[in-house]
Amino acid sequence: MQTELIRIDREHIPFSVMERAGALLQAGGLVAFPTETVYGLGADALNEEAARKIYAAKGRPSDNPLIVHIAERKALERIAEKVPKEAEALAEAFWPGPLTMILSKKECVPQGTTGGLSTVAVRMPADEIARELIRQGGGYIAAPSANISGRPSPTTAQHVYEDMNGRIPLILDGGPVRIGLESTIVDLTEGRPVILRPGYITLSMIREVAKEAEMDRGLTADDSNIRPKAPGMKYRHYAPKAELCIVEGPMERVISYINKNSAGSKTGIICTEETKGCYVNGDVKCIGSRKDEVSIASHLFAILREFDADGVERIYSESFDTPGLGQAIMNRLLKAAGHQRVDAADAEL
Repeated sequence: MQTELIRIDREHIPFSVMERAGALLQAGGLVAFPTETVYGLGADALNEEAARKIYAAKGRPSDNPLIVHIAERKALERIAEKVPKEAEALAEAFWPGPLTMILSKKECVPQGTTGGLSTVAVRMPADEIARELIRQGGGYIAAPSANISGRPSPTTAQHVYEDMNGRIPLILDGGPVRIGLESTIVDLTEGRPVILRPGYITLSMIREVAKEAEMDRGLTADDSNIRPKAPGMKYRHYAPKAELCIVEGPMERVISYINKNSAGSKTGIICTEETKGCYVNGDVKCIGSRKDEVSIASHLFAILREFDADGVERIYSESFDTPGLGQAIMNRLLKAAGHQRVDAADAEL
């Protein structure tokens, strides 16, 4: 299969290209496209055979549900059996934007899209290219991240091309994404809202709208027996080719531990603007400033892919567990590391 990559001018989105991409989706094909979070791999969400093509292209387990993307709030009525008042309030506050809600599904949504579940995950992206594609594609586009399953999510069209060249017919290049972490996922089918995946929309932000919202207690669990209700809950995700370890503890101890363990080896180091001058060995990559969590989030997946290109054998990362976006960043890092972490405070230096 020949994969075509088309650059889209955001100031003048070409109708002819979007119409062509939409026609491809309506015919059962796949199209990769930008959102404000990461690049998505889209198919007609109401066409079960089309949804199955996503799993095949990604090498994705078939019980890992897909998110249905819509372009208009009213589109929710066709696919959700019940829209509770909390969902309406959250949509009013955060749509369009990086928030996914899990609701009970209607029969028109095939189980091939929902991973065999009776629920459906839905979001309305803020990206104008994404929303125009959804409109042209029939209004309901199932779209996980546009990468080989388990690999770091793509934040540029080039990342998509690296993974999907020869697997899909079309990639729409809208430039680098703005946020760089997948959407926050909130389950609204069990009474009170529960966050199943943290993201740019934080717990404190959600509680301003739904006061009883809480984090899922098993969010950081590494249990292979969990049946995933949302993308990313069960399988190892975002992983670079090298082994990744997160080093926690006082920063002085973290730096000392990484310096000691990176000597004489082909090691990658993920650090920040504040610490990049402290490391004496290895392939040191600055992820951003701790004063700007969005910069860290937006660079995370790209840096993991850079280490793949550099051929490092092991990666050490500083911890980023802060009250805001830090929880989402750490969720992705822990998944990428297979929950491998070290407390430098207790380690022998």
